[in-house]
Amino acid sequence: MSGAASAPAPFVPALPRLTTTVPREYVHRAAVAEVLLTGWRRQAEDRFRVTAQWPRGHSFFTPLQGLRHDPMLVAETVRQIGSLLAHAEFDVPLGYQFLMWHLDYSVVAERLVLGDAPAELELDVVCSHVRRRGGMLAAMRYEVVLRRDGEVAATGSASYTCTSPEVYRRLRGPLPPGPPAPLGAPVPPRAVGRLSPFDVVLSAEAEGGPGRWLIRADQRHPILFDHPVDHIPGMVLLEAARQAACALAPYPAISPTALTGTFRRYAELTSPCRIEAERDEEDASGSWVTRVNGHQDGELLFTCSVTALGHTASPADPSGYC
Repeated sequence: MSGAASAPAPFVPALPRLTTTVPREYVHRAAVAEVLLTGWRRQAEDRFRVTAQWPRGHSFFTPLQGLRHDPMLVAETVRQIGSLLAHAEFDVPLGYQFLMWHLDYSVVAERLVLGDAPAELELDVVCSHVRRRGGMLAAMRYEVVLRRDGEVAATGSASYTCTSPEVYRRLRGPLPPGPPAPLGAPVPPRAVGRLSPFDVVLSAEAEGGPGRWLIRADQRHPILFDHPVDHIPGMVLLEAARQAACALAPYPAISPTALTGTFRRYAELTSPCRIEAERDEEDASGSWVTRVNGHQDGELLFTCSVTALGHTASPADPSGYC
């Protein structure tokens, strides 16, 4: 059969793989900008590979002295992983409530140095102590190894329980009446490793001495209170512990290299939450541990230990910011 040959199809280059964030609902954030996770895949029944990206700058998780990513980004990344996997892989419906029982991390400080682009991260996650109730996930623990450029930059773990909205309402019961607890004046920002009073979560307690504060749970804060809640979020309690460690530090700037937090119950918004902290002596490596307890209504609320390494402020950032 004769006829003119058809023209070859034009060459179309393959599109590069595009990066996006996971659904914000999966990590319990209202602001898309606060979603750190970018993807996930199951590798085995209880093993997952999660990807994340940290920005070079952040309005709250401010780079330490402008040189390193804030280690508290590890804590927030670990927290987000738990809710992501619950919804995306363990079939927990959106709207279920989560109660974190513990969260910890440990970082390799030199692998948190800021680069010339956002940090691209791979996180290997192993789930354990998976407990179900009526076929639905009720509790889980997970371990995380965070790698940057193929090198381990941090490790962490967390455990939580989750409940349906109906069970949550029964467990919580009637919420304490009254307005939120008074905020109190913030302690000087640079005393707790902050630049803005708005980011300070500690205020001086009228009857307190050294190592004693009240938590300032300012619900107007767009990061710490990303969406309406009926209790003080666990990340606020961990930030209070970090700021307490900064306040007791013997140096103008510290690197919080490890943190372990254990939560006993919900922190109510309507009652004062008292923070007590004590610092160990510096060891031969130049690091020390600050132990923090939080009490509310006469009961132990949470405990936290913060391991820090002291250093002086860099010439590029003479503020001494933690």
